[in-house]
Amino acid sequence: MGANTIRLFLEQRLCAGLEVAGTRAQANYLLNVMRLAEGAEILVFDGETGEWRARVSRQKRNACTLHVLERTRAHRPGPDIHYLFAPVKRARLDFMVQKATELGVAALCPVMTRLTTVRRVKLERMRANVIEAAEQCGVLRIPRVCEAMPLDRTLEGWDPARRLIYCDEAAPVASPLEALSGLAPGPLAVLIGPEGGFDPGERDRLRGLDFMLPISLGPRVMRADTAAVAALALVNAVLGDWR
Repeated sequence: MGANTIRLFLEQRLCAGLEVAGTRAQANYLLNVMRLAEGAEILVFDGETGEWRARVSRQKRNACTLHVLERTRAHRPGPDIHYLFAPVKRARLDFMVQKATELGVAALCPVMTRLTTVRRVKLERMRANVIEAAEQCGVLRIPRVCEAMPLDRTLEGWDPARRLIYCDEAAPVASPLEALSGLAPGPLAVLIGPEGGFDPGERDRLRGLDFMLPISLGPRVMRADTAAVAALALVNAVLGDWR
């Protein structure tokens, strides 16, 4: 199998010898878009058991069966990092969700702040973007997509064992690598605010939490989707699985 081998996520726990009926969309993609021949092989994964080689069997024009053959990669859970973010407009939200998935987060959690302008989040669309990114980039884990919640409620129910890294445009411009290096290994979360930033009351509350670490992302103001990539890359480099 070459570098361009097709990968599909299957909503079923996989094992050698299993036969799985592809969805109508998957069958159309494999048979009519990619024009795979009978017996062609692809890679499949379920987010829990690793990656598997599978053989395609055509049933009819828009139906196929996938025969799971053997495991090609063992499952790797990845870093225990939750990504919390204020929703942005659709195209940029799609980008942000895809990049967070590629960067290995365990959960995607929309939070509604006082200055958040996008008040509605389509979780099904987020989930579809997660799966597409994982399929295309070799990711084995499918991040959990959480219901949108107000920031205040999110903080009220917070487990203090999960350190919260808060990207604060008002924080002193210093090395975020040095700040992060002071954290002990363990469960983490990264919080990115809305385009207008956090309001003063939210900032005061965040800064008063024992489990919170504010960091700066440098001297330039970033859009929320850019800040997401920058922050998650820093956290992975110091505390995640890039070490």
